[in-house]
Amino acid sequence: MKIMISTDMEGCAGILDFENWVKPHSRYYDKGKRFLTEEVNAAVTGFIEGGASEIIVVDGHGDGGIDPELLDENAILVRGLREKIWPWGLNDKYDALSFVGQHAKAGTPYSHLTHTGTTRIIDDRINDYSVGEYGRWAFCAMELGVPTILACGEKALTEEAKTLTPGVITVAVKEGLLPDNGYPNVTSEEYSSAKLSAAHLSPLKARKLISEGARKAIELLKSSPDSFSYSAKISPPYKRITEFRASKVKKTSAFTSVTEHPDSIIDLLNIPLNRV
Repeated sequence: MKIMISTDMEGCAGILDFENWVKPHSRYYDKGKRFLTEEVNAAVTGFIEGGASEIIVVDGHGDGGIDPELLDENAILVRGLREKIWPWGLNDKYDALSFVGQHAKAGTPYSHLTHTGTTRIIDDRINDYSVGEYGRWAFCAMELGVPTILACGEKALTEEAKTLTPGVITVAVKEGLLPDNGYPNVTSEEYSSAKLSAAHLSPLKARKLISEGARKAIELLKSSPDSFSYSAKISPPYKRITEFRASKVKKTSAFTSVTEHPDSIIDLLNIPLNRV
């Protein structure tokens, strides 16, 4: 069985904030990459034990989140853009999609290091469905007929996953401690500083749970594939509305982007965002 693991850094246990952990200049950046890579390795172990034959790991963190030297030898690492960004190499030849280190979408209460691609985005909607990074991926997988079987990250993300992809096996490795009203009138930089509180599992405990979850997910996929589904009742044409915050650093004002496509969510996501 061929499995894709989509990875991000902010949803990983032990990643405490943006400034010190997830950027190349961050003082704990190398440690953060190790934390994420070991969580990925735990998922790889579980998938292999459950019968996976090929595992593709997509490094989805903007500045890079995987340490290639530490990555499990059973995995293949993919890093960098393709001719079309979405769906990052996923196609109908995969048996399943999974996530490690994922965070919740912008505006989610009691989430941690919350954002959708960037802290500049207030909300991203496709035909009135509010989606984050997980939702964009899930809609692509739905269009391709690929089930989403595992979602590992912060607790708010696992709840988001259960709503969008019923039946998905989830592993929560930390929990945000602050509410979120969307903060529509703050800048991107201010929003980045608003959601830094969380309770974390030990990275060792998180890895153990992720391995168990991955094994359970692939075993369920083999025994009962209909256990996994998608909840969205969405049909073409597709319209995407993305609301942006102002940014002091980029010196941009708040704006809204509207893009449309007649018959494909994947093609819609590949249309450059614009200003309305």
